[in-house]
Amino acid sequence: MTDSKSARRSPGKRERLAAAAAQVLHEKGVEQTTLADIARVADVPVGNVYYYFKTKNELVGAAIDAHAQSLRSVIDALDELPTPQDRLKALLHGWIDQRELTARYGCPTGSLASELDKRDDGLAEAVAEVMRQLLDWAAQQFRAMGREEDSRELAIALVAAYQGISLLTNTFRAPELMAAEGQRLERWIDSLA
Repeated sequence: MTDSKSARRSPGKRERLAAAAAQVLHEKGVEQTTLADIARVADVPVGNVYYYFKTKNELVGAAIDAHAQSLRSVIDALDELPTPQDRLKALLHGWIDQRELTARYGCPTGSLASELDKRDDGLAEAVAEVMRQLLDWAAQQFRAMGREEDSRELAIALVAAYQGISLLTNTFRAPELMAAEGQRLERWIDSLA
């Protein structure tokens, strides 16, 4: 009986640690984050972290997986909307809704990708895959709008605009920049239909 209770709790702690890692890495960056920081946010004793993750890099990998799962959940919800324009605009609105957080810490995935690119541990490729999934989904939306030939370029333009405005929003601590760029991108999407 104790074993089954333990088995049920284990995934919860691991998931909490992964989500906490994603949050703390976003707020503090990889180099400044300690396992104790993550354990505190996850409400897990720091000694228990090593039961689930042997190294900090494993925790960073779990944070990347958490980003991928979050993106998958967002995409699943967006895919319920009736038109590709609606889906792309809802993506923009999600980004705009996070503008205060972006002003403080930047884009969660983009910031992590930039930081991990400076390391030689293979984690940069994992976070690049998360970005690739977003690009692939956006390209699919543009194809559904009838933009077969330039769907990939349009997806890159959309994500690049978001990453760029995330950097500026964070640099100037100006959430209104994200809101204004979101409105411009919405008009751009309308012009492509």
